Amino acid sequence: MDSAEQRISGPIERRESIRRGIYLLPNLITAGSMFAGFYSMIATLNGNYGTAATWIFISAICDGLDGKVARLTGTTSQFGVEFDSLADLVAFGVTPGLMMYAWALKPFGRLGWLAAFLFVVCGALRLARFNVQVATVESKRFVGLPIPAAASMVASTVLLFDHFGWPSSFKRLAILTLIYLLAFLMVSSVKYYSFKDPELIKRQPFSFLVLAVVLLIIVATEPAVMVFALMSCYVLSGPVGFLVTLPRRLRLERAIHKGHGGQHSL
Repeated sequence: MDSAEQRISGPIERRESIRRGIYLLPNLITAGSMFAGFYSMIATLNGNYGTAATWIFISAICDGLDGKVARLTGTTSQFGVEFDSLADLVAFGVTPGLMMYAWALKPFGRLGWLAAFLFVVCGALRLARFNVQVATVESKRFVGLPIPAAASMVASTVLLFDHFGWPSSFKRLAILTLIYLLAFLMVSSVKYYSFKDPELIKRQPFSFLVLAVVLLIIVATEPAVMVFALMSCYVLSGPVGFLVTLPRRLRLERAIHKGHGGQHSL
């Protein structure tokens, strides 16, 4: 088969697979994630920023469920992967970008909406890179900060400021700094734990259950503070892990260079 026939047969095969049908349950959950993101935008336009932030978390929960449901039920598909990426861009890229601009960045004018756009475009680049590298990257680690985590970090910041009633002058500077940090981390090569380790769903010591219950109680006591703390720990875990493992990586690179040098000398 020549290249022209391959180019033609590819779209035909994809169309035929769509005609045979799509898996309903995981794609409905993905649609629910997009709905939550869209409703968050509506809440932002109405000035209800606390509600908007809460719906971003609801969208993140749906986003975490759709892939797991698809894998558990054996209903994974290329259509679902593409639909999930589009939903993520809406719910975790455009939605928090709009919320940040309306909530804190509007007084900066052009600089404000350009900063919000930076968050959106870096999120899109992060999703595109993930789709390209998904078959070649270790499943236990994400390369770059996942866009749902970046959006959840923004939402937790909104809830924290709303909880303490901090003045708007604080939130403008905080959000502007946060945007650039999150945008950089999304397109960086810093690795983050993916929580896709199969060992997590296997039998665990009883103490793990007790610890999980205690953690849930602490979060329920001060949800705004604790969710912000948890998201901050996850966002910072990547750079901290990068710095901790940097000496070992440098030693490994030096050893490799020395080995190549010895081969050339022979």
